Amino acid sequence: MKIGYFADGPWAHKAIELLANDPDIEIAFIVPRFDKQDPVLKDWAKQLRIPFLVCENVNKNSFLQQVSEFNCDLFVSMSFNQIIRKPLLEVPSLGFINCHAGALPFYRGRNPLNWALINGEKEFGITVHYIDEGIDTGDIIEQKMLPISQDDTYGTLLETAINNCGHVLFKAIKNLFNDQVRRVPQKTIHPVGTYFCQRKPGDEFIRFDWTSERVFNFVRALAYPGPLAKFRYGGVIYDIHSAKLIEDAPEYICIEGIVTNVNGSIITVKTLDSTIQLNVSASTKSSPSTLRVGARLDF
Repeated sequence: MKIGYFADGPWAHKAIELLANDPDIEIAFIVPRFDKQDPVLKDWAKQLRIPFLVCENVNKNSFLQQVSEFNCDLFVSMSFNQIIRKPLLEVPSLGFINCHAGALPFYRGRNPLNWALINGEKEFGITVHYIDEGIDTGDIIEQKMLPISQDDTYGTLLETAINNCGHVLFKAIKNLFNDQVRRVPQKTIHPVGTYFCQRKPGDEFIRFDWTSERVFNFVRALAYPGPLAKFRYGGVIYDIHSAKLIEDAPEYICIEGIVTNVNGSIITVKTLDSTIQLNVSASTKSSPSTLRVGARLDF
C-alpha cells in the first residue's frame, strides 16, 4: 500500500515509525504543516529518500497534479492543519483518512482533550475516520476509548494520546490494507454529536461563580503544557498551577470569589457551591502577591 503522509508533531512521529518499518506499506511523500515544517518529519523524509512537500495550500491545482503523479492508494492526516477539499480527497483510490483525539461523533473540532477535561469526562476517544467535506464527520474506521482519572491533567492526557494515536492509526491502515474495515457512519452512533471550537488567548480566565468541580476540571484542562488557568486581582494576573477539591467542604451561599484562607501559595476560594484550594502565583516576578483573606477575586 502506497500512502501520502500529511502530518505534524509528536502525534505523527510514532505513527511514521510504525508505518516506515512495515513491509506492506510504502510512504511516498510527507507533507508538513506549512507554518512549522516539523524537523523530525523532515529527517524521516531524508532517511526514507522521499519528497518533503512544503505547501501553503494543498488544495491548489498545482499541488493536486504533483501528488497525483505518485499514484497513492491512501492519504493519511495526523495533526495536519489545513482543510482538505473534495478534489484532493478524490486523488487516492482508497480515500483520505485522519486520526482525531476525540470520540467521534462527539468532540469534533479543535482542542478535544482540553474540552473533555473541562466537561468532566471519565474517558476520551481516539478515532480514525475518513475525511469528507464536513469537519470530523466522515465514517469511522477505528476507535479506541481510554480512561480519564481524577488525577489526569492536560499534560497526562496529552501524553496518553500521543502514545496511543500512532498505534490506532497504524491498526486502521493495516485493516484497510487487509480489506477488514467496517465503515461506521457517525449518524448511526448519534444523529447530532457535538462540536467544539478552538480555544484562544483569553479563554483561560476562570469564573468563581462556577461549582468547585467545574473550577477543578477547568484548572486541570489548562495545566502545563497548556497556558494555565488564570484570574485577576488588584491589577495582577495570577496563574493557577493546580486545584484540589476539599473533601466534605460545606456548601453555603456567599459571595463567589472571596478568598477564605491563605497558606503560602495555596489559597482557598469560595465558589458557587462550596470552596476549593488553588496553588497560585503572580504571573510575573515583578508583581508581588497581595492575596489575603477576604479579598474578592475578579472574574
